[in-house]
Amino acid sequence: MGDRNQPNARAVIAAEIARRGPMRLDRFMALANAAYYATRDPFGRAGDFITAPETTQAYGELIGAWMVEVWRAQGAPAPVVLAEAGPGRGTLIADALRLIDRLAPDFAAACSVHLIETSPTLRALQAARLGGRVAAWHESLASLPAGPLFLIASEFLDALPVRQVRRRGEAWVERAVALAEDRFVWTEIPAEAPPRRAGEVNEAAEAWIAEAAGRVAHATGALLVLDYGHGGGAEDTLQAVQGHRPVDPLAAPGEADLSAQVDFAALAQAARVAGAAVFGPIPQGDFLRALGLPERTAILCRHAPPATARQLQAAARRLIDPDAMGLLFKALAVLPPGASTPPGFAP
Repeated sequence: MGDRNQPNARAVIAAEIARRGPMRLDRFMALANAAYYATRDPFGRAGDFITAPETTQAYGELIGAWMVEVWRAQGAPAPVVLAEAGPGRGTLIADALRLIDRLAPDFAAACSVHLIETSPTLRALQAARLGGRVAAWHESLASLPAGPLFLIASEFLDALPVRQVRRRGEAWVERAVALAEDRFVWTEIPAEAPPRRAGEVNEAAEAWIAEAAGRVAHATGALLVLDYGHGGGAEDTLQAVQGHRPVDPLAAPGEADLSAQVDFAALAQAARVAGAAVFGPIPQGDFLRALGLPERTAILCRHAPPATARQLQAAARRLIDPDAMGLLFKALAVLPPGASTPPGFAP
């Protein structure tokens, strides 16, 4: 469901390659995803993929409860900024706020809700779902209000652009995209700057978490990251998804979702360097199980029609089973220095 008023990503990329030569992978990914998210609602069965918040309301509720407990452990500061990066349709934050309003009115009263979202299409969906609860939308972390920050990043960092660099003899090279007649093809170019390490490097994600962690370390608050990823050393995890199926990443830029697994070791190191305390990463299944996902699901099922109960149970299994999202997806918490271990991260 493309927007005819938006520039065609394929044409923009092709024109830049024709003008400047092969395009670095991170530039290609950034242009493709910017166009993709600006022009559609990609979520759900009718879209290209389903995120964790879309599977069950319990996911957002548990994250809301987690934020409340961490806030109270820090002395219940007020006022605070409750923010989400890449909030999709607003499903997660809506579920979190519903629980917060019911069970923690003191936290609800302290919060102003802010969403980091660049897509006009998704901002409209978020506004329709959340009504007047959103104080403001933001292009980046930089414009969030000052003060304690409680920030959620669920399946956000995997969409940020990556570089893929390696050694060829004594030289560093990196993956790039070139034009062959009317097709995009893979090539290699000399690395523009000596990388810190070989393999797949997400400089954008590391810079983002360093900025967020610095804010949390100096102004108190918390950052909770949930995403799919690994512990470092991957060379190529880039994937493209369209219509719930893998596709060629070069075939239709701007029409498919491009993502790469998050390097959690690099994220944790960037957050520590920024001065924050880091907990995890741990498997998402362990985290959600410790927060009570099975128990919350059982409660929801008691009051649901049989078909809905089966869907809720299937969603919970998908989120925590090792063969589904439970092991590949991970949780990472970033808190101020000296903070106690947050819920879900106790050994």
